[in-house]
Amino acid sequence: MKTFTIAVIPGDGVGTEVVPPARRVLETVARKHEVTFAFQDFDWGAAHFVRWGSMMPAGAIDLLQPCDAILLGAVGDPRIPDHITLNGLLLPIRRAFDQYANVRPAYLYPGVSSPLAGKQGGDIDFVVVRENTEGEYAQVGGFVYHLQPEEIAIQTSVFTRRGIDRIVRFAFELAVKRDKKKRVTSITKSNAQGYSMVLWDRAFQEVAEQFPDVETESLLVDAAAMNFIRRPESFDVVVGSNLFCDILSDISAIIIGSMGLAASANLDPLRRFPSMFEPVHGSAPDIAGKGLVNPLATILSAAMMLDHLGLSEAAREVDRAVAEVLAEGHTRTPDLGGQSSTTEVAEAVLGKLA
Repeated sequence: MKTFTIAVIPGDGVGTEVVPPARRVLETVARKHEVTFAFQDFDWGAAHFVRWGSMMPAGAIDLLQPCDAILLGAVGDPRIPDHITLNGLLLPIRRAFDQYANVRPAYLYPGVSSPLAGKQGGDIDFVVVRENTEGEYAQVGGFVYHLQPEEIAIQTSVFTRRGIDRIVRFAFELAVKRDKKKRVTSITKSNAQGYSMVLWDRAFQEVAEQFPDVETESLLVDAAAMNFIRRPESFDVVVGSNLFCDILSDISAIIIGSMGLAASANLDPLRRFPSMFEPVHGSAPDIAGKGLVNPLATILSAAMMLDHLGLSEAAREVDRAVAEVLAEGHTRTPDLGGQSSTTEVAEAVLGKLA
């Protein structure tokens, strides 16, 4: 029986509430598929920062590296500036393990209402592929005259041909694998960013030539934001920079009904290092501790983990269980218009997997 070692970082806020249900889902499907999960718990995050002055300890990366995957709940706390929490845990893990492909599916499940008029289950079905290690989040820059009236802040985006090529190629390969519309949409702002985004456009076109059976589209990010609302059904795989797809994937989450359904994977497609799986919704301090958070985004992220680990049938079982619960409409958290608790929704999914 194969054993997978999973690093578990519940993190902050609702992260501590959504990770336990996802673990139970993993344990349930493991028994049916003759594998086991050995969970290693790490209590890193805001509480660690308050006590020790860092989001995670020195040597944290070394502790994570032997694991097969990482399950993350959420990062963020009102007591700590967001740039500290983000750059103290999430971004260092993504960079250290070269998790350059951030994958965020957007699927409107039958039984879930979209805020967009006339959209039915299945009408929206695309994936946002976000470059995850460079671009606008490269953290290159600094302050001059720091904390003085004439203070200057310099923030430099970093775009490499290698980084663009590999994320664009990943997007095309995903479009072929999905075998749906076989369409890749590139997101840029090359009319205003005349170097980084022009390089992106050129690289995209050259990679696209190697996939003649895949249709392509190139949109400026403002037009893409508009078209996510106007014609979401036209998208299949959307690829863009760290910043642009971070923003667009929040739009995609809302048009499928809730941030509580937004799963994501931070992948090292070459499988040299552990990949990390997390819900998009963040720590949600306004509802933390109330038992109201939707656990489905984390459960769906766990399904993405199963697929990445080669347990594709187990992943499909989890997806089907979530879809059945949503289609029935009896058990749902307040973000989806229901009155069920986090625990009740998790139990409903587990019931489908029994």
